[in-house]
Amino acid sequence: MSVLFTFPGQGAQTPGMLHALPGDAAVETALAEAAVVLGHDPLALDTVAALASTRAVQLCLLIAGVAMARSLVARGALPDMVAGFSIGEYAAAVVAGALDFTDAVRLVARRGELMEQAYPAGYGMAAIIGLDLAQLEPLLAQVHGAATPVYVANLNAPRQIAIAGSEPALHAVMALALAHGASKTRRLAVSVPSHCPLMEAAAGDMAAAFDGVVVRRPSLVYLSSSAARALFDPARIRDSLAANMAQRVQWSATARLAWERGARLALEMPPGSVLTRLTAPDFTDGVAICCDGNRGDSLLALVGRELGGELP
Repeated sequence: MSVLFTFPGQGAQTPGMLHALPGDAAVETALAEAAVVLGHDPLALDTVAALASTRAVQLCLLIAGVAMARSLVARGALPDMVAGFSIGEYAAAVVAGALDFTDAVRLVARRGELMEQAYPAGYGMAAIIGLDLAQLEPLLAQVHGAATPVYVANLNAPRQIAIAGSEPALHAVMALALAHGASKTRRLAVSVPSHCPLMEAAAGDMAAAFDGVVVRRPSLVYLSSSAARALFDPARIRDSLAANMAQRVQWSATARLAWERGARLALEMPPGSVLTRLTAPDFTDGVAICCDGNRGDSLLALVGRELGGELP
């Protein structure tokens, strides 16, 4: 049996998320490395005011994911595969050994800046729950236009889909969805229209940010949620990371792929439990659990059980 570490995306952030990490050497080292790259203490990024910035949110998610994974690995909890949601793909690439953490911090800071600059206001994302893709796409077609762009963005589950676009378009689709049988709609805590063609120009600039960055073959299985497949070639991983802000997230298919490859424990790095809830339906004969709200020794025991022995 295999262990999967998952890394959440934007929308999962919470104030104080970096301060809530374990106070061990692995976490302190990650924070110190990030501070050198950023030129300031990363603990200043997780305040309510700071998290209004896409750049700060994405940096917090990267740092939290890598720091927690390193903490677990230092105690013997080794993953066999990793998968990240959107910005979480960068943390997954670091833990897989494909990308240096310091490079990831620089790249994610640039990614957040590019996304903020592309759409500083008036755009975002929303979740539609209770409709499948075939039911939702005709509703988007009724709204989509030059002044009201809106696209399918994230395929989180068969009947849980995120859309991205202008604020008026999001609200129009949400109203239509409820009128056509959706059980719930929700405006997400994301201020940019991620994972759709609106981000293609920014993704092109992101590709340039990778110039000179070394991407290596991963040391464990790296699952791309943009491609919904395992990637091993460094060039493909680089191109996938650079473009992922403009590509759909195929989380449902990625979780299923992890299960098909033998994962029976999906452990979500902080913050939150969004991916745990989305992954659990594919792990009915396994366990999907999040770090947040669970004791470290309990998590280590779960990983040790999957690995067939006790951890030190």
